Amino acid sequence: MANALGIVSPSVHCFRRRNRAPLGLDGSEKKTALICLAAADGGVEGRVLDSTSSRSCRPRVVGMGSKLVGCGSAVPKLLISNDDLAQIVETSDEWISVRTGIRNRRVLSENETLGGLAVAAAKGALQMAHVEAEEVDLVIMCTSTPDDLFGCGAQVQRDLGCKNAWAFDITAACSGFVVGLITATRFIKGGGFQNILVVGGDVLSRYVDWTDRGTCILFGDAAGAVLVQACGSDEDGLLGFDLHSDGHGQRQLNAPAKDDHSNFISNNNGTSLFPPKKASYSCIQMNGKEVFRFAVRCVPQSIEAALEEAGLTSSSIDWLLLHQANQRIIDAVATRLEIPSDKVISNLANYGNTSAASIPLALDEAVRTGKVQAGNTIATAGFGAGLTWGSVIMRWK
Repeated sequence: MANALGIVSPSVHCFRRRNRAPLGLDGSEKKTALICLAAADGGVEGRVLDSTSSRSCRPRVVGMGSKLVGCGSAVPKLLISNDDLAQIVETSDEWISVRTGIRNRRVLSENETLGGLAVAAAKGALQMAHVEAEEVDLVIMCTSTPDDLFGCGAQVQRDLGCKNAWAFDITAACSGFVVGLITATRFIKGGGFQNILVVGGDVLSRYVDWTDRGTCILFGDAAGAVLVQACGSDEDGLLGFDLHSDGHGQRQLNAPAKDDHSNFISNNNGTSLFPPKKASYSCIQMNGKEVFRFAVRCVPQSIEAALEEAGLTSSSIDWLLLHQANQRIIDAVATRLEIPSDKVISNLANYGNTSAASIPLALDEAVRTGKVQAGNTIATAGFGAGLTWGSVIMRWK
């Protein structure tokens, strides 16, 4: 990967999918699987893993494709406009909207939580997909701001009533949903899972310095979800992907832990021993210019790599759906990929940067308003803290 103006290390490598499934002796695609205690031939759909020892009675068939069959989203009730922020910091609606494209954002209030938003978004995805909670095999919660230090995936699984599902959290900041989506398809292909909920959600308002106009104008809270379902290889909706990370750019966008300097018991030479320092997280710190340069250079390259793996060109894309960070970034990436503005999905003006929620939130709105139709090819990319970035070429339904 080329160095993004000194931010991204030139030694970064991407993780690339090689074969969609093992090939048979005749060169045709062949689905494979495992069976508990003994091998058996499962016919054209591969072999199955006996699930008598698992939570679900459904057999597991590996080597399957994946398709998106439902989406949902949820946002807090409280709307904060640019004019509202102008009452707190020295700024204006014009100043914010010209530089970012943002006019409003939603922020947690009263008893709202990330978990509550995630559950509401996931319910929308299940309803659209006509899938019951008991049929879900896995819940992947993509967030950097869980309600609990140890994550909230299991709590989302509990509150949804997904009693047969496993759940875990993924932390990859604004790339989280893309990472979660790719992870879901790997569990379907390699683990025989049938229905996987991928939820992207963040409540960055908890970590914003509301006196810093450079960052407080950018972020909002939200959650979005998709239901990824196993399908035959001929219906596979994951056409290509590309992933990267580079910790050299961490200094450009971060919210590091900070220590609470309390009284400590010391030994004779004054060295602190106990108790350990109590930690919390600082507010979000960002070098906006460097993050912009990183995004407009690396995101188009990542999308082009994913398109190459899919055997497609940018002219084959029906929709470009980027992480909703800044309208100038979205416009610059579209220009570099030669994708016209009428093929670009953006709802940034209404919600701001919602981190891992931004892609599924925008997708849900585009689907429910009839913009995205069955069979449409979507190029999507997430990018942000870490630094992490990645792209997926996918087909809706």
